Order: sequence, then C-alpha cells, then structure tokens
Amino acid sequence: MNDSGFVSVPGGSLYCEVAGDGPPVLLIHAGIANVRMWDPQVPALAERFQVIRYDTRGYGRTESESVEFTNRADAAAVLDHVGAPTAVVVGASRGGIIGLDFTLDQPGRVTALVVACGGIGGYESPAEVGQEHIWDEVERMWTAKEWDKLADFETQWWVDGPGQSPDRVDPDLRALVGGWILDNYKAEKEGGIPQPLSPPAVERLGDLKVPTLVIVGDLDEAGTVDSCGVLAERTGARLEVFEGAAHLPNMEQPDRFTELLGDFLDEVTGG
Repeated sequence: MNDSGFVSVPGGSLYCEVAGDGPPVLLIHAGIANVRMWDPQVPALAERFQVIRYDTRGYGRTESESVEFTNRADAAAVLDHVGAPTAVVVGASRGGIIGLDFTLDQPGRVTALVVACGGIGGYESPAEVGQEHIWDEVERMWTAKEWDKLADFETQWWVDGPGQSPDRVDPDLRALVGGWILDNYKAEKEGGIPQPLSPPAVERLGDLKVPTLVIVGDLDEAGTVDSCGVLAERTGARLEVFEGAAHLPNMEQPDRFTELLGDFLDEVTGG
C-alpha cells in the first residue's frame, strides 16, 4: 500500500503518507523538519511494515486554524484514518515528546515506543542551566521575524551540534535541513494552540509499560542528552548512543539507524 492525502481534524487538515503493509508504525517528525526527514528509513521499513507519517500542525503541507487541539488527538486521528487501532510510535525530537505523551495518554493504542533525541514533557534539565541568554535571543529573533538569522542559528545548534564546526556534517544534509527550517519560518504557518498533557509526562513515567527504545547522538545539545538518559533510567528503556551524531541521527547515520529501528520493530512485533 502506498498512499498520501489529508486527514480532517477539528480546525485542521493533516498531510499524511502511508507505505507498505504489515504491523503499523507511526513516525512523528522533529520540530526542525517535516515528513521528509524519514525518507532514509521508509523504503526499507515499508518492505515489512505499514509505515505511517504525517506533518504535524505548523509544518509541511498540514494546515490548521488558530484553535485549541492536542497532538495526542491528532496522532490518534491519523491512526484512525488508516484503520490502525494500534501502532509502534517512533518520534524524533519534538516528535519524541509527542510520542511519549500519546503513549501515556492513550496507552491502549501504542504497542511500543521509540524516542530519538526527544525530551520529556515537564522536565527541566539541569544541563540547560545558564543557557537562558541563548533562548532569550532566539525569542528576540522570532519576535522580530529575523528568519534567516534564526534558521542559521537552529541549523548550527541542531544539525551541526553546539560548538561543532559547520563542515562536520555532509553539506547537502546541512543545506536540506537548513532549508526546511528557513522555509517553515518564512511560511509563517498557523500551528494552532496545542494543549499540554496534564499531569505532564515527567510525573507519569512510571506508567510507561510498553517496550521502549531511546536513541540520542553524543554531539546533541546537553539538555537533550540528559533528558534521553533520564527517560531511559526512570523507565528501564534501552538506550542507544550514536557517537559522532547530533540531533538527527536518522539522517546523519541512516544505515545504522534503519537497522537498529528495524531490529527493534521486529522484536516488538514478532517479525
């Protein structure tokens, strides 16, 4: 099965793509990307799984009005649309936060969870103490709509990795993700008004009962590295560290990521 289209949700329309047949796997993209970030993984996974991915509100081809919504309900709507009562959920960065929240909010719909370079809702990492000036400047650039400067900063922070050289990663990969970031800012898409999980995930980690894999790059920013470690430690999840990768290990080291993810999916689905 290969299909694409839109999923109607309250106040919005989510762009969705489906490829392959087999146990459902839902991919949720990072906040610096869109559905295309999973292109390195989809062909191999679609050989034995039903791979479902979508643009969250504010990104890609998805459209939203300025309405209150939850990312958990949107994820459920995508699964409903493709007729998948349950799925393995795989989230990167912001998508990992969404995936974790969805698993805790609707545990009956998630058979296993993968969080790649994601945080924990409600968790304030001590590794981020002293970075307030950085995020104040990011807020200033966003308010002033200095999109080029903001995209340059985010490309350096997330793609290169804090303090890393801009020639550390493949220049085509850097240009691709940097382009996504800039295009998304310039589009000024309406992202709706997301409602947080309450109580937040950090207070509910003991409720996480599904098999969980946590992935992080050792060159990622300190708060993400810490959050991934905390998530694995508090839940007993398996932790895999990608040496020499920053915030997008699935794109920096696609072969290793695809093999690791495929093996985990086989384990949890009985493949």
